[in-house]
Amino acid sequence: MIERRAFDSLGGADHGWLRARHHFSFASYHDPARMGWGSLRVWNDDEIAPQSGFPAHPHADMEIITYVREGAITHKDSLGNTGRTEAGDVQVMSAGRGVRHAEFNLEGDTTRLFQLWILPSQRGGDPAWAAKPFPKGDRAGRFVPLASGFKDDGDALPIRTDARVLGATLTAGETAPYETDASRHPYLVVARGAVEVNGVRLDTRDGAAITGEAALQVKALEDSEVVLVDAA
Repeated sequence: MIERRAFDSLGGADHGWLRARHHFSFASYHDPARMGWGSLRVWNDDEIAPQSGFPAHPHADMEIITYVREGAITHKDSLGNTGRTEAGDVQVMSAGRGVRHAEFNLEGDTTRLFQLWILPSQRGGDPAWAAKPFPKGDRAGRFVPLASGFKDDGDALPIRTDARVLGATLTAGETAPYETDASRHPYLVVARGAVEVNGVRLDTRDGAAITGEAALQVKALEDSEVVLVDAA
């Protein structure tokens, strides 16, 4: 079963400097039918105005993955880490027992990103942060792990959970397969373009909650970019 979650049906908020859509309940948006998907707790679609952002705030016991779609985000945390993550790149933060961080768009244009929160396999532990470029050409026509809790996922950024975050770029007419266990909780969002997932159409920024499907066929109806979380 594939449940299309149209972008226009998502909860959201407009704070002026931040325009956000929430695939799952978050902050003041609450939908008891959309509290998460397996261990995936948050998928926010954020637009951050130039020279604005999130001041320092705390997190604990959460794996936080940021996928930058346009622009760039600058990170600073209480561990002393600083970094600028731009479009095509990914950053991860394992909040562990606790960390404070700030994220700002210091660019001249709007930054657009997905931020994902996944529950860790275990609570506590030392917090950590890392970022890495993932050239879109390297994911042409196939799903590539970007962040993963599985050691055999090559160059993916490590996260402390039974899940992986994958990306693919597809030209019109191209199909990318993905196999998983039917008991898991895949959730796919179209960052750009339009695709069919096992025959179900998704347009830009639509999501798909996938149940009981071990084999996925993602076909691009136009040039597209997709992000997939395969969560326990």
